[in-house]
Amino acid sequence: MKITILRDVCIGCGVCADLSPGVFEMDGENIAVVNRDPGPEEVDSVREAAESCPVDAIDIGE
Repeated sequence: MKITILRDVCIGCGVCADLSPGVFEMDGENIAVVNRDPGPEEVDSVREAAESCPVDAIDIGE
C-alpha cells in the first residue's frame, strides 16, 4: 500500500491521525504525514482515514 498526503490540500483536521495513529501523525505545521507503512491489521483504518478526509488529501495506491 502506497500512501501519499497531498500537503497543499491538507487542512490539518487530524481525522487521519485519530483513526490510524500509528500510520499518520501531524507535523509541526499541523499537516498530516505518513509515519510508517501500515501493517496488515491497519489497512482498514487507513482506508477509513482516507475516506473520512474532508478534503480528500490522502491518496492510496496499491
